[in-house]
Amino acid sequence: MASEDAQTIADRFEGNPMEQNPGSSAPEEKRSQKGLDIPGSSTRLRTDTTQWNGPHHEATLPSMPRERTISAAIDAVALITTECITVTSAMRKHARWAHSSVSAILGGSTSPLKSRETTRHFRNKEEPEVIVEMSSMGMGSAQSAFLSGSRWGLRGKKGKSLQDDPLIAAFAQLRNNLRRCTDIQTFDIPALLHPFLQVIRSSSTSAPITSLALVAITKFFAYNLISRNSPRLALGMQLLSAAITHCRFEASDSAADETVLLRILKLMEGILSGPGGDLLGDESVCEMMETGLSMCCQIRLSELLRRSAEMSMSSMCQVVFERLKTLEFEAGDNVEAMDEESHGSHSPLKLEPSVDGNSVVPHSINGETKPTAVVDERAGVSSNTEGSQGSTSLDLPRRNGENVAQRASASAVDLSQPTRKSTEEAPKIKPYGLPSIRELFRVLVDLLQPHSKQHGDGMRVMALRIIDVALEVAGHSIARHPSLAMLAKDDLCRHLFQLVRSENMTLLNESLRVAGTLLHTCRSVLKLQQELFLSYLVACLHPRVEIPTEPGIDPSLYEGIPDAPKLVRPPTSSSSSGRSTPVPVKDRQKLGMEGGSRKPDAREAMVESIGALSRIPSYLVELFVNYDCEVDRADLCEDMVGLLARNAFPDAATWSTTNVPALCLDALLGYVQFIADRLPQEPRIKGYPDQYALREQRARKKVVIRGATKFNESPKAGIAYLASQGVIDNPDNAHSVANFLRGTARISKTVLGDFLSKKANDALLRAFMDLFEFSNKRVDEALRELLNSFRLPGEAPLIERIVEVFSEKYCSGATPEGIAGKDAVHVLAYAIIILNTDQHNPSVKNEKRMTYIDFAKNLRGVNGGRDFDPEYLQHIYDSIKTNEIILPEEHNTARAFDYAWEELLLKTQNAGDLVLCDTNIFDADMFQATWRPIVATLSYVFMSASEDVVFPRINTGFLQCAQIAATYGVTEALDRIVYCLSSISTIAQDRPWNTALNTKVQRDKESIMVSELAVKLGGNFRAKLAAYVLFQYVVRGNVGEIRSGWKHTPTHVIDRADKPADGGFISSFFSTISSYTADDPPEPSEEELEYTMTTVDCVANCHIEDLLVEATQMPPRATKDLTLALLEQLPQDSSPAVIVVKPERPSSPVKANGHRQGTRAPAYDPSLVYVLELITLLAIRDETNMAAVGELVADALQNVIRNAGKTHFMVLSRAVYYLLLLLQKSAAQVGQHSRRLKVELTGQKDLALVRAPVVLHMISSFSQPKLEKSAVQILKGLIVCIKESGTLRNEIINTPDFWSTIERIHAIPAVTAGVFSLLKAIVEDRAPAVTADNYEFVVGLLNSYANAGGAAAASQAQQREAPGKRHPTQDQSKPREMEAFQRGDEAVYLVFQLTSRVLALIERSHLERNEAWITYWSPIFECLRMQCENPHRGIRRRAFSCLQNALQSAELASTDHQEWTAIFSEVLFPLIERLLKPEVYQSDPAGMSETRIAVAKLLCKIFLHYLVTLAEWEGMMDTWFRILEHMDRLMNSGQGKGGMEEEISESLKNILYFMKSDGYLIPPSPGEQAPTIWDETWKRVDRFLPGMRKEIFPDLPPQREKLSQEQQAPLADPGIEPEKTEAS
Repeated sequence: MASEDAQTIADRFEGNPMEQNPGSSAPEEKRSQKGLDIPGSSTRLRTDTTQWNGPHHEATLPSMPRERTISAAIDAVALITTECITVTSAMRKHARWAHSSVSAILGGSTSPLKSRETTRHFRNKEEPEVIVEMSSMGMGSAQSAFLSGSRWGLRGKKGKSLQDDPLIAAFAQLRNNLRRCTDIQTFDIPALLHPFLQVIRSSSTSAPITSLALVAITKFFAYNLISRNSPRLALGMQLLSAAITHCRFEASDSAADETVLLRILKLMEGILSGPGGDLLGDESVCEMMETGLSMCCQIRLSELLRRSAEMSMSSMCQVVFERLKTLEFEAGDNVEAMDEESHGSHSPLKLEPSVDGNSVVPHSINGETKPTAVVDERAGVSSNTEGSQGSTSLDLPRRNGENVAQRASASAVDLSQPTRKSTEEAPKIKPYGLPSIRELFRVLVDLLQPHSKQHGDGMRVMALRIIDVALEVAGHSIARHPSLAMLAKDDLCRHLFQLVRSENMTLLNESLRVAGTLLHTCRSVLKLQQELFLSYLVACLHPRVEIPTEPGIDPSLYEGIPDAPKLVRPPTSSSSSGRSTPVPVKDRQKLGMEGGSRKPDAREAMVESIGALSRIPSYLVELFVNYDCEVDRADLCEDMVGLLARNAFPDAATWSTTNVPALCLDALLGYVQFIADRLPQEPRIKGYPDQYALREQRARKKVVIRGATKFNESPKAGIAYLASQGVIDNPDNAHSVANFLRGTARISKTVLGDFLSKKANDALLRAFMDLFEFSNKRVDEALRELLNSFRLPGEAPLIERIVEVFSEKYCSGATPEGIAGKDAVHVLAYAIIILNTDQHNPSVKNEKRMTYIDFAKNLRGVNGGRDFDPEYLQHIYDSIKTNEIILPEEHNTARAFDYAWEELLLKTQNAGDLVLCDTNIFDADMFQATWRPIVATLSYVFMSASEDVVFPRINTGFLQCAQIAATYGVTEALDRIVYCLSSISTIAQDRPWNTALNTKVQRDKESIMVSELAVKLGGNFRAKLAAYVLFQYVVRGNVGEIRSGWKHTPTHVIDRADKPADGGFISSFFSTISSYTADDPPEPSEEELEYTMTTVDCVANCHIEDLLVEATQMPPRATKDLTLALLEQLPQDSSPAVIVVKPERPSSPVKANGHRQGTRAPAYDPSLVYVLELITLLAIRDETNMAAVGELVADALQNVIRNAGKTHFMVLSRAVYYLLLLLQKSAAQVGQHSRRLKVELTGQKDLALVRAPVVLHMISSFSQPKLEKSAVQILKGLIVCIKESGTLRNEIINTPDFWSTIERIHAIPAVTAGVFSLLKAIVEDRAPAVTADNYEFVVGLLNSYANAGGAAAASQAQQREAPGKRHPTQDQSKPREMEAFQRGDEAVYLVFQLTSRVLALIERSHLERNEAWITYWSPIFECLRMQCENPHRGIRRRAFSCLQNALQSAELASTDHQEWTAIFSEVLFPLIERLLKPEVYQSDPAGMSETRIAVAKLLCKIFLHYLVTLAEWEGMMDTWFRILEHMDRLMNSGQGKGGMEEEISESLKNILYFMKSDGYLIPPSPGEQAPTIWDETWKRVDRFLPGMRKEIFPDLPPQREKLSQEQQAPLADPGIEPEKTEAS
């Protein structure tokens, strides 16, 4: 209704209200639909808050013509005539009018003059309107009737002539006037209404007749016969108002009488809301309101009538108070001037509705005075107590000795007298306005007086309902009019706040409703009143009991719920000072000074009231700004939120009702909703307090509260603290300290009194006294004001000191008249204190209390040798006797509330108006102050709710809280939400999940990991819902604002086996932790499988991977906070990385293989892996993050690696990988930084976060089992580090620990291929990756891979040779063996490739030739030599080829040194010797024969290739002889079928021919001594190739040949036994 304009109100009353049943609820239904109060119902008004908080619309004048009207189907004149006949017909049936004249039937006189005049009046419309009646001829209506009756010759009984009664004559006259009326809209309204009004005001009419008259008038308005343009409408409305408010009729049966009253009520409604309602004057409106209220208050009337009167009053009040908007529209911005004008321009109006119903006044009937019962001179029905004809009167009481009807007003106009508009104007009446509205409001408020015995609770309920309607319609306007606002601020609030303490539920409900509407509309001028009201509700509703512990709900989830509301004032001291002691709490509850113990229904009503207020979008914001941010105001916003949060817990139903928790939860969620709705709004700053200033005020408030608490414990400590915080400017300045002590209400007044009275604080006491102004006040009044600020101490010397300073202050100005001086004041003040104690000490009996005479006697002669004025002393005595001097909060009388209220009104003068806040600029600070109880409540309700409808609301609440926290940077709140949801989802727990039972099973072509977490999460609906809410609502989009909450995010993921292989780093992480399977897991049940599948779906819907990727894109500040929070979860260097626990499952102590299991082992904690991965990702994201958190992450990873012995291998392997990844990223960024600065990388070590040698050393120190289990991740990290050329790569590949680690892991099947690829990349790199530092390691590893290929061949050969067996793994091993063969083959070739780098290595090494050969050439030839005897034929062939090429390399031989000649003694000769070994031959008999031939040929080829160079070497002959000896052994090795002899023979033949041609082997001349080479050569050759000499030297004489053969015989090698070297 607040937004409904006057025209809408007028439209509502269109039609004939009298056609409705008076007892019907139609008006009530209308009001119910509009959001108004339904009388008799305790249903709380729920009005759209936008009506209250939106801008005030411009009121439309209620006098505007209606757009739609109800028209009559018959002629208007005929209708009026019919109504006249109806009334007169009913009157004629009454005994009093049974013998009326013919004129009453015919409708007027036959007088020609009257007809002419009347005709002229209705015909000549151009002339001034003239109303001519029969009385204009000097005849009254009675005389006219007499003449008319005489003309017909009518005679009454006994010959007496009859004349019509004036009532009937008036109707006849009206009918006569209507005969020639063509347009009823031009008919004079007073003339039209006059006969009907006479009937209404006549005491001789009966109830049915009066009812007919009322029905007729009602029809005139309903059918628009009386319109805005009707002549003299204003006068007619005044007359009508006066008539119905002074209605008199003879009492009959109660039903008929009450029917009249009901019709009067409906007619008054129609008058006010009709076309001329705004033309009524203030007095008319007051009379109508007084009439309606009297009907409401008369207990002798039926309940139905009183309820109907209440509904009518509500409707009329809607119209009356809607008028305020029109007045504001007319006044514009000068509303206060209108208020002042209304006070000075009108005589005071006063409504006095009847409430007792016992008044009896004389009443005149038919000219005689008879004692007639009149119910309080107003609406009431009573019988004549003396048996005479009864009468019912609505006449108003006499004012100033005369009846209202006799006053010079519109109600006194008599239409039976001659009236001419042109000669006598009716008094102009100003339309009603503020005076009548103010008076109505005052009367309604007065009816609420809680201690009035005249007003019952029923009357108060009625008044409350009407006031509620008035506030709903014009609450904002009331607040803008000073006089109305003062009524609301003082009397209305005073009465309301006492009525809310009533135990009558109906009264309580209505009081709370009105209080809520009042605060809804007028709170801008009710700052302190609102604080008092809300503080009381909080004190009543906030329980002082602990939250009961519920099984299954962690108490940490609901931390943050306040145990009690905050208090502005400290608890009252219980110490006595000789005066009355403070009232016990239970007694103060009865007085309404504390919350008290209210009934459950009362608590529910109070909660509903708070809920209605909290539904105002800006309400709690206003509480925060106007109270929580002011030093001396209560923290109402925090208290309200805490109250709603605490009562939202289910246990609140034990002291209230079952509806209270739901109501509080709804209000709490609504509060969050409003903040969330304001998030996207643009901040509005103009016109609002500065938010930064408010923050400072709030910070100061916290300091003051803490300082006041310290002061109450130790005043000096409190002052020192406040001074250190800047609250007190100078602790040594008494005035500065006094200003603070006087200006705060948080100081204990008992402590303050004791502190001020101490002698050491005399300067402070005087400064404190200077803050008071005692001018023009009696001594007792001044003393009362002083002692209201602190409690007087109990010791006499201390009181004496205070009184002395008070006396000096009192007389510091002009000495009051009648006071001799300060000594007199001193004695008088002390006497007043004694009198106060004597009069109010409960231990003193009444008969022994001091009388005035005693009091005066004690003060004789102390006023400068004279007595005080007796009247002066009498006033003091009376004041003290009736009103104790005591702190307001310690009053124990029925006036306790009044004392507190008076103190409040004094404070309102300086408190200022309340700031309305339709903005979001304060939401951040408000949410920061209130989020804890909200999150706690949401968590508890989430865990305890049993109805599904609750969960969507709670989920939305969590989402909105997270959005608010993230938007405003309240990271602590966001972290708390994450913790609570993680705890509910069973993710966050202190101990790691048990992985000993992890089992991987196949389900519908999927690999599913069944684990403890999966089973528990899948079987818990709340846990799954919480997990979904956590990731989809809270974390998503807010990762940049989460701080410590990251430690509670999930550390386990149950993942599907078909996860894409290219899912990225995080995906691979999830695969790692989800695929960890126990050694001997049990078989899961179907239920466990089902729960696991449910968990898989839940995790998939959470999209955790996306969230973690989002987390890696946070800004640096958030990244550092996140990293620090995560690092807190890692064990320190001195503690184990994981907790070492005993196995939870009772496994068998002996495994199947007979080895006993260990009883203690590092447990796998995936949370560590999760944390390590996340912090690594954060650190390596970019250079900024690396600089911010890189060093922290590196230290954390190294701590984990250092504790390798106590760390599970999966955690250890991931830590190694992350550290190596961090090492690579750090080195890359250092390189970029160096290039950007165009400097050398000499300073890189100072910039790097991690030292590669340190990392590699830690890895190489792992035990072999740990190293083997971590090999995959170690290799992966190493590959990342050296995949690109650079300083880091060089540093790593030249570190011995790197090669040591590679050598230890290269044979592990899982990494052997990767190690070889890494090795291959190093060898084939164009950059000089192979250096002197790693050369030997590289060749050795390549040789190992070549050996591994041969070992695979040997194993395969053994499997083939095993008789009668087929190994099932043989087929599966072929691919693996092939890979080994290929790696071996490539390894040999890579060794050969190193030959091209030997010379460069030798040059850079600066080694001696011998050392250089041993260092660089020897490893290559040693490797190739060894691989020439490899069991695998392909590897052997590759090695032989490489060896051949290497031996013929141009870089090998040189005339500068002879170290290269070792190729014979260290390579070729040992190779032949190894090939001749039976075990070597048996590894591949067919292939080894081929290899022997090839090696023999190679030996000859190499000798021949280097023969020229060898000729200069002194060891050339020995080498040649050894060649021949090895050829001999090969010839005699037993391999005759493979072409060995032919090949050896051919090779030697080539050498010998070459030696012959070049002169190296020349037969001696005859007579010469044969050279040693000649003789020794042929001695050896002839032994296995006897015909070779002849073939080479065919011309050699036989004698020389024979001699040579004889000389060779002794040279045969006796140790050679060819038959024994034959391969078996």
